[in-house]
Amino acid sequence: MIRLAIFGSFYRGYCVLDEFITRGASVGVEVVGVVTDDPTQTFISREKRLWQYPHEPAEEVMVEKLAHKHGLPVYKGRVKTEEFYECYASIWRPDICLSGTFGQRIEQRMFSFPRLGFFNTHPCIGNTWPSPYAGPNPFQGLKDDGFCHTQVAFHHVDGGFDSGALVAVSDRIGFPPNASVIDLHKMTAPLVAKFAFDQTLKVIEQAASKSA
Repeated sequence: MIRLAIFGSFYRGYCVLDEFITRGASVGVEVVGVVTDDPTQTFISREKRLWQYPHEPAEEVMVEKLAHKHGLPVYKGRVKTEEFYECYASIWRPDICLSGTFGQRIEQRMFSFPRLGFFNTHPCIGNTWPSPYAGPNPFQGLKDDGFCHTQVAFHHVDGGFDSGALVAVSDRIGFPPNASVIDLHKMTAPLVAKFAFDQTLKVIEQAASKSA
């Protein structure tokens, strides 16, 4: 089995986790750990991320509850600690990692650890990369520029901010002009999850073909 760790929160994190819980075992992928935001902590910047917008308390813990329901270990503290890295590298030992709507930066020793890579999903427009909408609030940027659609990049995580090498870009996802940032998270999350699932399988298959 391929060992997968998921770093995510809110609807995108929930849908990515649900996708792999539901379909992962059938393609040889096992979720071994989940890291999610705790918006009550100061190291999760509410002013720059989706948590600044009106949302329900249940939406802050939805990923955590889904993981616990399926008996998966959950971490909500700082990731840049020896405590977490010991768990990550010695217990979880992921072959591949996925990030989606996650509020902390990933340091090099973490994104360099998985043998198949550490990947993120991020809203973008077209194949221009890095995206002009890199950063903590891409949907607001898209709205401010008058867009009524988005795409999503599947890209490597590196030491920059949404700047790792581009792997693939999703199909167009339309949305009404009056949609809020929270609406956009809700609307796009299921499609992003399926896109991330498919791209993850391609990464695994390509690695297997190279080693054959």
